[in-house]
Parts: sequence; structure tokens; C-alpha cells
Amino acid sequence: MSNRPIYLDCHATTPLDERVLNFMIPYFTEKFGNAASVNHVYGWESEAAVKQTRRSLAAAINANPEEIVFTSGATEANNLAIKGVAEAYFSKGQHIVTVATEHKAVLDPCEYLKSLGFEITILPVNQDGLIDLELLEKALRDDTILVSVMAANNEIGVLQPLAEIGKICRQREILFHTDAAQAIGKIPLDVEELNIDLMSLTAHKVYGPKGIGALYVRRRNPKVKLAAQQHGGGHERGMRSGTLYTPQIVGFGKAVEIAILEQETENQRLTELRTRLWQKISIIEGIYINGHPQKRLAGNLNISVEGVDGAALSLGLQPIVAVSSGSACSSHHVAPSYVLKALGYSDKLAYASIRFGIGRFNTVAEIDQVAEHFIMTVNSLRKTLVASR
Repeated sequence: MSNRPIYLDCHATTPLDERVLNFMIPYFTEKFGNAASVNHVYGWESEAAVKQTRRSLAAAINANPEEIVFTSGATEANNLAIKGVAEAYFSKGQHIVTVATEHKAVLDPCEYLKSLGFEITILPVNQDGLIDLELLEKALRDDTILVSVMAANNEIGVLQPLAEIGKICRQREILFHTDAAQAIGKIPLDVEELNIDLMSLTAHKVYGPKGIGALYVRRRNPKVKLAAQQHGGGHERGMRSGTLYTPQIVGFGKAVEIAILEQETENQRLTELRTRLWQKISIIEGIYINGHPQKRLAGNLNISVEGVDGAALSLGLQPIVAVSSGSACSSHHVAPSYVLKALGYSDKLAYASIRFGIGRFNTVAEIDQVAEHFIMTVNSLRKTLVASR
């Protein structure tokens, strides 16, 4: 048996599925060619593998393979989408709308554009983490060129109403971008039904390799224009230059194929595990679920505990379970979660949050062990706090 902590941080990253790893290995060794080398079999093998992955990703979101642009991850995809649209549509308008609970990979590019003279409207969210569609409509202007709303929140797992947002944007002829890093392979995504024009994806949240992502860019009705943010070779139809990392790309495709195939049964299993964990720990006084109780990712349980510091709780849990207090991408900063602050939480309660990210390889026995240790740790911290007063 492993003496490592039980891993419940699958919104930060997921372990590489062994099926994915086995599929990738030949592309590190035998089939190592450059997909842009069109004069020999090594290049042809890689090119064929890349094309197959485009087909797999496109099928997962009901797009065309030519609309998939490979990137180094969702952060680059978000930057390419937001900055690329801003530069390409500058003459049409300089107004962008996003949401207070977005990932920093969306908020920071928007802040950068603000320094260049763009106007950025950041919408608030309701206490359950969902946006107010009426506020969205009121925020749109004649010079609005882009709306960016994430599909599934990386901290609280909340699922935004993409279909309604897409309909509003399409009626106003405004481009709609969604960061679907946490959503791909976990919830149904259809760019046609949802009227999505740009979608950011990544592999490492869905049991694929780190360092590879993609951006879906609509080619018709409407055809989306993007200004490249990386130049040098004209790869990916000029939108993102750089030699394609074939092993990572094929791993991405295989990971998504597996996730789509197992999506329904896996979501049911994860929901059962999440419900079991919540039922066991909800006996603690002053414990709250953060975000909408139903409209959330199946494996997400984000909670706050009154009178307990999240960082201290996370540290206390460490020997048994690996979890995050707040967002892993911001975990080096000692500050209350800005996502929970956007939900109206006080600094004290926002500090006291723990994010459980239940995943593919977690078991009922692990959930029971985590629940028992969690209750014990909370009680111990509260006793220490009372004794120190």
C-alpha cells in the first residue's frame, strides 16, 4: 500500500491515465517525426496522429477538425482568444465583458488589455456563483466585441448557463468565448447548440498530459478572426507558430476519447462519492457548501468551515489527504479566495475554504477515510482555538 496522501485535488490536475500513457509512448521513441516534415514516413506518421487528435477533439465538442488550434495549455488558449480577438476586432470596438469568478488566465489578459485602453466590464455573480443574465444583457454595448464566461469554475465547480449566454451573444453579433478547461470530458459541450465561437481546452484536467491544450476557433457563421500572439513558422493556420508536440497531442486526444466514452457512468459515480463525503462531514456545525448545490461538476465539493482557517485545515489534513484551500493556481498567495469573495463571503469565511476534487481513481473506502480524518481535524483545530483564547 502507498503511504502517500489520498489525492482529492483533481481540479488542480489529474494523474495521467495509464491507457493514455501507453498510447503516447511510441510517439516519443519510434514515431518521433515532426508533423510538418512532409517528405518522409516519420513526418507522415506524426501528421496522421495530429489529424486524428483534431478529429477526436472536434467530435467531443461538435466542431470541425480544422477549427482546433493546438496550444501549450488553457492559459495560452485563453490569452490567444482574448488578446487575439482584441487585436483583430480593434476597429469594431474596445469593450469586453467577463465575470468576477473567472480564472486568472482570463482576468489577467483582460487587465492587460485595460492598460492598453480597452474597457473591461467584470460582471458580479449571485451568491450561488451563477451570473445574472439580465445584468449580462445590460452590460452589452454597440462596441462590445467579446464576452468570456467559463463553463465550469475551477474552485467551486459551478456550471454557468452557456446556452443562454451564447444565445444572447449571437443575437447581438458578439463573439462568445468560454474557458472549458474544467469542463471538457465532464459535461456535454456542443459549440453549435451553445453558440460558442471560441473555447479553451486542456488535457491535464482530464487525465491527459500537462503542457498541451487547444483553442476552438469558429470558421463559419461567423468566421472568427484572430491576431496571432506567437509568430515564427506559420503553424496552426498562422494562429500559433511552433513545432507541434506530437506525443502530448496524441495523449490529449486519447484522454478526451476515454472521458467522453465514460462520461455518463463516471459522473454518476463521482456524484455518489461527493454526496457520500458531504453527508458524512455535514454533521460538523458551521459547515457550508460553496456555490450552487446542483449546478456544479460531479466531482467538486467546495466547503467553508466557520472558525477554522483553510490553510491550517489543509495542513492538518495533509498526512491523509491532499486538497487545496482555494485555487491551486493562486495557492502561493496568502489571501482569501477571490472567487468566494465574489460570492459575498467575508474574508474570514473565504479563508476557511477547502476544495475537494474527487476523481477517476478515488474509491468509497478513501472517501470514508477522508471524511473521518476531516471531522477529527476540524474538531482538533477548534479545540486548539478555544484553548488559545
